[in-house]
Amino acid sequence: MKIRTVTIGVPLKSAADFEKINSAAEFNLNARTLFEQAGYEVQSTRIATNSWEQYLAGSTQEEILRNVRTIEDLCRDLKVDFFNIGYAGSAETILHCAEIIRHTSVVSCSAKMGDAQTGINSANVKASAEVIRRISQETDGGMGNFRFCAWAGCKPGIPFFPAAYHEGETSFSIGLESGDLMMKAFSDSKNLFEAEQNLKSLVEEEMKKIQDVAQQVSIEHQVRFRGIDASLAPSLMEDESIAFAYEKLLSGKFGAPGTLAVSAVITGVLKNLSVKTCGYSGLMLPVCEDFGLAQRASEGTFNLTNLLLYSAVCGCGLDVVPIPGDTPAEKIEAILLEVATLAVTLNKPLSARLLPAPGKKAGEMTAFDSPYLVNCRVFDVG
Repeated sequence: MKIRTVTIGVPLKSAADFEKINSAAEFNLNARTLFEQAGYEVQSTRIATNSWEQYLAGSTQEEILRNVRTIEDLCRDLKVDFFNIGYAGSAETILHCAEIIRHTSVVSCSAKMGDAQTGINSANVKASAEVIRRISQETDGGMGNFRFCAWAGCKPGIPFFPAAYHEGETSFSIGLESGDLMMKAFSDSKNLFEAEQNLKSLVEEEMKKIQDVAQQVSIEHQVRFRGIDASLAPSLMEDESIAFAYEKLLSGKFGAPGTLAVSAVITGVLKNLSVKTCGYSGLMLPVCEDFGLAQRASEGTFNLTNLLLYSAVCGCGLDVVPIPGDTPAEKIEAILLEVATLAVTLNKPLSARLLPAPGKKAGEMTAFDSPYLVNCRVFDVG
């Protein structure tokens, strides 16, 4: 198991609140050191803020871009891996996200489509679809969409990007890469019940160790520990693939009958741990971030509808899903509406990070040039 991210959340009052960013970067360096001394690989450290609508209120588009780029320059100087400026909550500000992503490279942001309390904001869904379409056309290879998502029902404190945002006092959370635990648990199991017990035992044991170190970090640096996002994040390694772990229990490949049941069991385990959890804390199925998921997607063993179905019992939504580059905004909007409907109806956090692949049609292979992604066949969106 690896630590995918140590993410600190800070409340900014203005774009010139550089001292908080400096302090956050210093905290992350110290936290990384403590976790590495405890024997953990830390893949990245990240900073997330409150919604940029708050600390850039009243700014013109030109002023927004100038301030965000100033923050990005500071992050580069401080060796911050990733920086999230939080979410946009109105259609007008969501549309600014396309320009923000186009003019930055380490900054992420997101759009809020709704929640169980207020319902779905249709104008925000429409604006989010337009932003995804624009980013795919205006960034190199459409890869800017790796740093943008639309969500519904997500709470502050998620350590994973791009849905992360912050509220309240400064705090930090941990995101893991733990597909290896699922592979081990399921490889040693004869049936679904045994798999559930083995997974719970392994995850509890490992996450208690992580929590002990996190609490030490919290005490030493006087920063509140928000919790661990217990989500079983995927891996680019074949022997740690979530999809291949599923297949230790299925009679066929990922997507075969039984896939939904396994998804529900995994999520049930992650929602009932004794450690302090936060964020999604559910199953993640990011297609192009998992070796096995990408391979099975290329083989056609599951489709977009299947992923939406699994979202009803898992914890993330549609993540890094490649779709045809010429997908119109109206069709993207319809997909986002499906995700938002599930999130609001079931009162759970779901996000959509879609990757329209420029020049690619359904069934063709993507050509991502990224250390974070595996290439696979583009999904048919109907």
